[in-house]
Amino acid sequence: MDNNGFYPNQYQYQSFTPQVSLNQYLSRTFGWMFLGLLVTFLTGVVLCTTNLVFVLFTIPFMLPVITILELGLVIAFSASLLKRSVSVTRTLFFVYAVVNGVFFSVYMVLFEMTSLILIFGLTSLFFGAFALYGKYTKTDLSPLRPLLIGGLIFLLITGIVSLFLNISGLERLICMVGILVFLCFTAYDTQKIKANYDYFSGDAVMLEKASIYSALQLYLDFINLFLYLLRFLGRARNN
Repeated sequence: MDNNGFYPNQYQYQSFTPQVSLNQYLSRTFGWMFLGLLVTFLTGVVLCTTNLVFVLFTIPFMLPVITILELGLVIAFSASLLKRSVSVTRTLFFVYAVVNGVFFSVYMVLFEMTSLILIFGLTSLFFGAFALYGKYTKTDLSPLRPLLIGGLIFLLITGIVSLFLNISGLERLICMVGILVFLCFTAYDTQKIKANYDYFSGDAVMLEKASIYSALQLYLDFINLFLYLLRFLGRARNN
């Protein structure tokens, strides 16, 4: 998962009057994020209701393949963003949302639907509160970046270790760290949207690509926050 900043030093632009206001730009960015979440949700629902999820995951090494594909798509999305067209950027975003929906379908099988709905509501509440904080706070949140990256590294290492060792006793601690990290990332990435708007406001094309890029960051924040809350509070199916 990528949560790097988006401030390419090589990019040069002239000063123009922005064609969209900051609030319009924020609405557009969150709109892309919600569309991505909708695509992910619908993909998961289709796979579950048609039982294709059981067919897919009988394929050997399917889960590692999906994980590698997700990582590859995020890297491809971030690479050469300055030179890539808006349509390709948008396509990569929705392809990632579909692939993540395949992964998400597993959780729809493992957890009770009422639990999924409640956790989704709780995630939306927390996410919205920290997004509003990121939008309206006057405090510069950029000093949080090293701590957030450290938190991501901790989560990554524990995820890899859990593949080889039983660390279920640390599950609740890991989940609490994950929840805290992605709540803070939500505020940080929301504030970053305003910075990207100021930086690229002279170029409508770059502003659109930056909007989709920021939408991916927020999408990742929401999905990861949801998954850690689900692991922390969710109720698994009995069968």
